[in-house]
Order: sequence, then C-alpha cells, then structure tokens
Amino acid sequence: MSMKYTMIILAIAGYLGYMIYLGVKLSKKNKSSDDFYLGGRKLGPFVTAMSAEASDMSSWLLMGLPGVALLNGFMGNTTGFAEAFWTAVGLAVGTYVNWLIVAKRIRVYSEKTSSTTVPSFISDRFGDRSGLLTAIAAIVIIVFFIPYTASGFAAIGKLASSLFGIDYHVAMIVGAIVLVAYTVLGGFLAASTTDLIQSIVMTGALFIVICFGLENTGGVDGIKNAILSLDGIDSLGQYFSITGTDGTSYGFLPIVSTLAWGLGYFGMPHILLRFMAIEDEKKLTLSRRVASVWVTISMGVAIIIGVIGFKFALDTGMILEAGFDSENILIYIADAMASADSFAAILAGIIIAGILASIMSTADSQLLAASSSVSENLIKRFFWKDMGNKAQMWLARGTMLAIAAVAMILAWDSDSSVFRIVSFAWAGFGAAFGPVILFALFWKRTTKWGAFAGILTGGATVFLWKYLVAPNVAVLNIYELLPAFVLGSIAIVIVSLLTKAPEKEITDTFDEVSAYCKAK
Repeated sequence: MSMKYTMIILAIAGYLGYMIYLGVKLSKKNKSSDDFYLGGRKLGPFVTAMSAEASDMSSWLLMGLPGVALLNGFMGNTTGFAEAFWTAVGLAVGTYVNWLIVAKRIRVYSEKTSSTTVPSFISDRFGDRSGLLTAIAAIVIIVFFIPYTASGFAAIGKLASSLFGIDYHVAMIVGAIVLVAYTVLGGFLAASTTDLIQSIVMTGALFIVICFGLENTGGVDGIKNAILSLDGIDSLGQYFSITGTDGTSYGFLPIVSTLAWGLGYFGMPHILLRFMAIEDEKKLTLSRRVASVWVTISMGVAIIIGVIGFKFALDTGMILEAGFDSENILIYIADAMASADSFAAILAGIIIAGILASIMSTADSQLLAASSSVSENLIKRFFWKDMGNKAQMWLARGTMLAIAAVAMILAWDSDSSVFRIVSFAWAGFGAAFGPVILFALFWKRTTKWGAFAGILTGGATVFLWKYLVAPNVAVLNIYELLPAFVLGSIAIVIVSLLTKAPEKEITDTFDEVSAYCKAK
C-alpha cells in the first residue's frame, strides 16, 4: 500500500477509534432506557446545537449537495445549480424558524407530559390512551428511517470502494459495525457527543477542500474561465440564473417547492429529540444562534465545492470518464491531495473522516429513533408493559442491532443517489410529523383524530405524489413535501373541527405550557 493511503487510513482509524472510545466511556451513564434514548435531558447548548445539525446534514452535505451543483452545472442545465441553491436557502430558514418557535415549547411540553420519544409525545399531548397515535407514529418512523439509515451504510461502502478499491460490501459492513458499536454502547449521549465532534470534523473537511480546490484549479479566475467555456454559457450571470441553457426554467413553483425543504425540520424526530433533551430551555437561544450560523455557512461552502469540483473534474478529465460519480467529488479531491506529501495525505484523511462523520452523525441518530419506536413505542407499549430497567436496556440494544441488520440488507445494492434518498425520507418525516407537531404545540383545538388524520394524510401523500402524481402530470412535478405538508395540515384542521373537542385536562396542560413559554 502506498504511503498516501497509509496516512489516510491512519487518520481514519484514529477517528473511528475515538468514536468507539466515547461509546464505551458514555455507556456507564445509561442506567435506564430513558437515559439511553434521551440522555436524561442533560445536553448542554453547544452539544444540542451541533448534534442536532450534524445529525440533520448527513452525507447529503458533503456528497449530495456538492454533487447536484457540480453535475447539473457541467451539463449546462443550470437549473440544477438553482436546485442546490434554493434547497440550501429553504433549509437555512427552516433551521432558524424551527429553533425559534418549536425548540423551547416542545422541551417544556415533553417534560410536562414525561415523553421521551416523538411518538410518545404525540400520544401524550392528545391523551390517547388507546395507543393508536403511538403505533402509527412509530410505524412512520420505521418506514422512513430504516431506508434512510441504509443509505448511510451504503455511503460508507461507496466511500471506501471508490478511494481504496475495497469491496463495497466489506467496507459497508465494517463501517456499519463501528457505527452500531458506539451507538449501542453509549446510546443518546454517545450519539450526541460524537455528533458534536463529527460536526467539527465536517467543518474542517469543507474548508480544507475549499483551500486545496482554489489553489489547484487556478483560483476564482480559473473557475470563471471554465464556466465560460461551457456550450451556451456567455456570462457568469447566465450560469447562476434560474433559466438553463437547455431552455428549462426554474420558475416560481419549483422555487417554492424547493424552499419547502425547510418545512421538513418541524417533523424530524432526531432533531426534535435534541430539543427535548437540552438541560435548560433558557439556553436554547445560544443553541439557535450556533446552529443557524453553522448550517448557513456549511451549506454555502458545500455549494461552492460543487462549483470548484466542476473545474477540478474538468481539468483532470475524470468528468468524462465512465463511472464518474459527481457525489464522490470530495473523495476524488482528497485522493489527489494525498499524492502531494505526507502532510497533505493527513489532510486528505481529515476530508475522508469528515465524510464518514457526516454519514455517521445521521445514521446513529436514525438508529436510536427507529429502535426507540420499536422497543419503547411498540413492544413495551403493547406487549411488555411491566419490564424492568435491565430488560429495557437489553431490549433497546437488541432492537438497534436488529434494525441495523435490516438496514444493511437494504444497503446491499450500491446503485443509489444520496441526494434523492435523503430527499424522499425528509419529505416523509416533514409531511407526516411536521403539521402535527406544529398544531400540537400551537392550536389547542387539535384533537387526537385530527392528529391521526394529519399523519396518515401527510405520509400517504408523499408516496402518492412521488410515484403517481409527479411522474404523470408535468406541471405538478414538484417536491412532494410541499403538497403533502399542505394536505396534512388541512386534514388536521377539518377532522379536528368535526370531532369532539379535547378534554379539559388536555387543554389545561396546553394552557399551562403556553403561559410558561410566554412568560419565559
């Protein structure tokens, strides 16, 4: 093995080893399933902010987003660049608004109702003693999170296969084992703490690529000349416009539907859990500022990397080679960087570790959310209500291992797009849970039947719009989250108004939480 790959592997091994160390260290703090799934509500403001956003961004940040900006820009279809830009804008706004209006209220409300998972919060909020809401919410999480986790495992396999030539399946299994190890051992605290570290590694990787890319592609002028060399591109303004050289236009409706990515934040279980777990809701203001700044900067840098990557791929000729994958542009750049010298190889290792971090920071949170839905919201709720703490811990860890195994089976086929998989799962959670969470927190008249209708309508619409409406009706070929979110909200309002008003005990709790949040 060459020196450059030895240095890269050493950097990656050090990173992975430290992740497992944290899992072992933090495992001692898990005394019950509540600790395992919510960390005893003891997260500090920085860990809350960065773990929430690191678990949110995933491999989409370092692979999906730059890949969309690169590939569509090269093809002259500049609406692809517009897709990346407006997606980032929607997510930046969604991040800020979610922290501003949802974080504090769900933290207070979930503690008031003693809820430790998103399904249990939805059920407790509406006083659903039948368990219907818990069951449907848990099923939604399982349906969307297992494929989402599988995409993370697949990204690990692609990473090692592209860089080292290691068999995809071997690399995917080894990466999954490491990820599952520290998550099974340390639970929520391990996932959140490692997410903080992973966000730092991700940030470092982004800026290393920017510096190396600019230095080796002729700087800003070199990138400008490469863009102007594309067929049909006469100015930079045209390249970054919303009208592509192929005649297509990224008009009002596509822009609105792409901005709708921001709506997804209101329904992301792994982000909502971070809100519920902070030690003091008064510190959420600091968390909001840290999270919003990091998300905005990191997505902007990711899009710039896509543009730089276009020039790099053009200079090396790899963009014309068979098997070129735009989502692997950071891997290609890291490989080229490692050839310079030993120090550059270490920096390349940091880039690869950053990609691994982006994958793991999301997959660990997804595993926790999915396993809690099975163990806490289904098995314990309906089949084993009186289990002790020890049994709960074994069930929690066993469920996580089983879900990871299923995700690995789904990840066996390596032919998938990170951006598209994340896009669909994001829409599913955003539409199924987003409207319900907002109405639960801000509309006292919402009923449990309205919540049930909202979850069912939003989730089902995502599938119907994606696979039935959009492919067959050109004018309605928009991001499925927007129509699903709207229809889910309408369903909540109509069904809530048509069904019996909530009991006084439920509305009194709502009033107490509202008064507390306004006073503070």
